Amino acid sequence: MGRALVAPFRALGAVSKRALTSLPWVSGGPPVGAVSSERAIALIPLFACVRILADSIASLPVQLYRRDGADRTPVSFVPQLLFAPAARDNLFEWLHKLVVSLAMRGNAYGLVTQRDDFGFPTMIEWLNPDDVWVDETSAVRPVFYWAGVEVPSEQIVHIPWVVMPGRVVGLSPVAAFARTIGVGLSATEYGLSWFDNGGTPPAVMKNSQKTVTPVESEEISGRLAAAMRSRRPLVHGSDWDFTALQVNPEESQFIETMRLNASQIAAIYGVAPEMVGGESGGTMTYANVEQQAINFVNFTLRSWLVRIETKLSALMPGREFVRFNADALIRADTLSRYQAHNLALSAQWKTPNEVRALEDMPPVPWGNDPNPVPGSAPESAPGADDDPEEEGARGD
Repeated sequence: MGRALVAPFRALGAVSKRALTSLPWVSGGPPVGAVSSERAIALIPLFACVRILADSIASLPVQLYRRDGADRTPVSFVPQLLFAPAARDNLFEWLHKLVVSLAMRGNAYGLVTQRDDFGFPTMIEWLNPDDVWVDETSAVRPVFYWAGVEVPSEQIVHIPWVVMPGRVVGLSPVAAFARTIGVGLSATEYGLSWFDNGGTPPAVMKNSQKTVTPVESEEISGRLAAAMRSRRPLVHGSDWDFTALQVNPEESQFIETMRLNASQIAAIYGVAPEMVGGESGGTMTYANVEQQAINFVNFTLRSWLVRIETKLSALMPGREFVRFNADALIRADTLSRYQAHNLALSAQWKTPNEVRALEDMPPVPWGNDPNPVPGSAPESAPGADDDPEEEGARGD
């Protein structure tokens, strides 16, 4: 049975231990005037980047291996941390929260809530980064505070994104690029105002026979607006000219601003701009769509995966380590996939059972041999069908 560690840190004493530098006793929230995480996530390109990263990483298969010299062997036993890592989260939800925290605040802070009998974590709850403050006076021995209470460092799992030398806490992209994000939010608000009120009056009505007083003009304008909202026909005298005004939003650089902002935010996260509403680098075809998927894994996800794998591997016992199967994101067509399997089998750097596992097929008795005889199984293969009567006759 594991030893539960359900938040014992609030009872460390009658008075909370808080760092003086954290006054006025807030725990790492954005400073006044900065773009908050809640407001930033309302920007569609930023939300799209975070969603793409979190969905992609959380959906990848996770495999545990054991290192033995230059060899690595898959481990069939799955530790609790890799299938039920938190009280209310499965592995997908747990990884999703981890990546969202990294992408939005540049840091993920986990509180170890349960360990096994050997002291290895079996449950980790991700904390709200706004509730965590880190005393970085000593970069070698940082002090962590959660809701103003000091937490032993061995109970905190900290994964930063981009860290400056001599620091412990990762840079927050929302804080570091507040101006870029603010431009996008302002453009979005301008677009809402444009469609609600119009950048210019929606129409002009001119009376060529008489001079209209301001009071009469206001009454006519109100009647016109009411008729337009109710989609009813507008009836007016023969001496009125009605001219609807149409202004191309391109002339105000609105659309171009939104595209440029989307491309800038995509560059922050290393995501292809066309995936989040930015400008595409060229015409998309099947060939470069497939290449885009490969580039997404190599140039966008790889660093995120290595960062998470390294931290999770440090929580595993002995020579065991964690790896994501990024090939799951690159789903080639059936013919290309089978040709790749055939090349791997011919070169003998994959076994039939490894290939069958990639295709979600059960292993076969002869499948661990890198060079099996096609269509036959070794005589000593486990699970081979034997006739018990013949076996008894041989034993007599």
